[in-house]
Amino acid sequence: MTNINQGKPLPKDADEHIARLRSQLIKNDECGTTHYNLAVALLGKQEYVEAENELHEAIECSPSLAEAYVLLGGICLQRKDLEGCYRYSQRATKARAGFAEGYANMAFVLIQLVDGKDPKEDEEKIDKAIKNLKKAIIHNKNFVQAYATLGTAYFMKGLVQEGIKANLEAIKVQPEFPVAHNNLAVAYLESNEFDKAIAHCDKAEELGYPVAQELKNELAPHRKA
Repeated sequence: MTNINQGKPLPKDADEHIARLRSQLIKNDECGTTHYNLAVALLGKQEYVEAENELHEAIECSPSLAEAYVLLGGICLQRKDLEGCYRYSQRATKARAGFAEGYANMAFVLIQLVDGKDPKEDEEKIDKAIKNLKKAIIHNKNFVQAYATLGTAYFMKGLVQEGIKANLEAIKVQPEFPVAHNNLAVAYLESNEFDKAIAHCDKAEELGYPVAQELKNELAPHRKA
């Protein structure tokens, strides 16, 4: 869920934009927002090490800049450091109360850490993920990715109807959100509601989602001629 390339689109001449931001920092090196904007620009060019340094500078200047913590979490995710991503996401929620993305990213990491080795630990991770996703949604009722991830967490607990409800909320916010349509196709297949499963499967595919061939194969016998 964490997106390290979030922020405003880079200007066509990214190098000129970066040079302008560096010039601003020469005049005022204590502006956390400028350090952050420079980091976003550097991430756009995939210059991760330098971007990471700028994000730390941003936080030093502006400790409440929750977005900087989220981007640091994204860099950790790029390195497959899930624990690091979780820590930075947690710090984002402490830096700014009610920062929805931080809660959602913690939940995303917890779901990724479910490995099947210890069922009890896995259950605790899923429950904690659900709790964080509910917090994210409380703080941002239009957070479509949080609804879809909540649906996934419910499915992992075997709560199919709760998962369906969460994904229906996602498409209520964003009707053409393909992940939610794919999730609904899987869930409705599980609950033997084949017409609905087919409709959402087709919609997901229409929106460009790579629907699993196994899912399409299972639905094929239920399609009406």
